[in-house]
Amino acid sequence: MQPSSLSTFKLGLTGYPLSHSLSPQIHTAALQSCQLDGEYSLFPVHPDDKQDLKDLLSRIRSGEIHGLNVTIPHKQNIIPFLDELTHTAAAIGAVNTIYLRNDKLIGDNTDAPGFLADLKKFLTTETQRRGDLNTLVLGAGGSARAVVYALLNDGWDVTIAARRIEQSQELALHIGNTKAIEFTVRTFQHSNVQLIVNTTPLGMTPNFDQSPWPQNLPFPKNASIYDLVYNPRETKLVRDAHAQGLNATAGLGMLIEQAALAFEIWTNHSPSREIMRAAVEQSSITKYRVP
Repeated sequence: MQPSSLSTFKLGLTGYPLSHSLSPQIHTAALQSCQLDGEYSLFPVHPDDKQDLKDLLSRIRSGEIHGLNVTIPHKQNIIPFLDELTHTAAAIGAVNTIYLRNDKLIGDNTDAPGFLADLKKFLTTETQRRGDLNTLVLGAGGSARAVVYALLNDGWDVTIAARRIEQSQELALHIGNTKAIEFTVRTFQHSNVQLIVNTTPLGMTPNFDQSPWPQNLPFPKNASIYDLVYNPRETKLVRDAHAQGLNATAGLGMLIEQAALAFEIWTNHSPSREIMRAAVEQSSITKYRVP
């Protein structure tokens, strides 16, 4: 059965923990904007419970669930249980969207195109026209993989920095065409960086006063700052960048874009980004989790 022929869509998110996820609000708004019947549920699976993960995937194979998002810690460890990966998911080495096609479980990744779509809205025309597009990516986890992949395909020169140099080196080797450095005040040379992207959870609710950027280290002059953390709406990283007069944003736009792209895969309908964003902004509960 093709997605567009379904009368009721049963969608959801797996990961652990999921208590702070905004995905139900976002996808419920997407369903409403397309006038589709359906529901979006949370399926928390403990990091060590492989059987529970397999059982959840069997519900997709049976048609009980029509689409599944994946968040930490399962973006990579779910891959062995899938039949195929899209080119993007295979290149990134992480999955955030699962669906059934021709009786096969397919793993995809909408984080990369979702990030790039929002990044292009955020960056000034002047920044995008510069010849030397140098970016520093903070972190080397699953989200960093998607960001690095997107940036490389958009023509950026990427440097990866993480507290564990081994992790950033592994990512650099997997993706290719990147550099891994140990992120310290002594070793980091940042004079020509145009973009800094934070892919770590530092600064997310409730740790409002944390930042991945070293204290007392000035940002590169004229750099733009993109923080994947979206709750709080203005992280310490973003606040500090604004205080230095820099262009900076949190990651709500990416959250909306990657969700909309996954929704399109599942339903063959394009939801209103504005309605999805409004559903988040109207929420009175402080939440955080990147799906």
